[in-house]
Amino acid sequence: MTTVTYQPNAIAPDVLDELRARDDAGVVPRVHAYDMDGAPLRCCLRRSRAGEPVSLVSYAPLRRWAAEAGVDPGAYDEVGPVFIHTDRCAGPDAALGYPFAETGAPRVLRRYSGEGRITGGALVRLPDDPDQAQAAVEQALHGAFADPGVALVHVRAVEYGCFQYEVRRP
Repeated sequence: MTTVTYQPNAIAPDVLDELRARDDAGVVPRVHAYDMDGAPLRCCLRRSRAGEPVSLVSYAPLRRWAAEAGVDPGAYDEVGPVFIHTDRCAGPDAALGYPFAETGAPRVLRRYSGEGRITGGALVRLPDDPDQAQAAVEQALHGAFADPGVALVHVRAVEYGCFQYEVRRP
């Protein structure tokens, strides 16, 4: 497995607690028990397992980072759907490398400046080999952070445009 230089960040536990009560669209989430594997969980950065209770919530991925950074994300403060465990979980396992790096899957790495503005992005089609897929994510992040103006990268699924996780400048 490729060495992970950049830290993939799940949604913070305190934010998850807020989202479980009322999500970023102001809605009380509903619990779903999926009977098949596969929902990408943003609380622990792995796929759900059959029968696990998960919730689909609205989440504004740039909002809290922008508040910490003291910037206004303006129109980039978008809200979209993400899956989370209905109850607290153990969080991510750093030994797994970059999450959701399924082979052959296309990913978009959206770059943001320190002012919370989109500064570009890159489309990455992950190779079929799992180790090469991890290396492709690493290389794409290295390319994104080569620009000194990039403060934050959102990794997103292409097929739905969903936020998967963030990576902050090391």
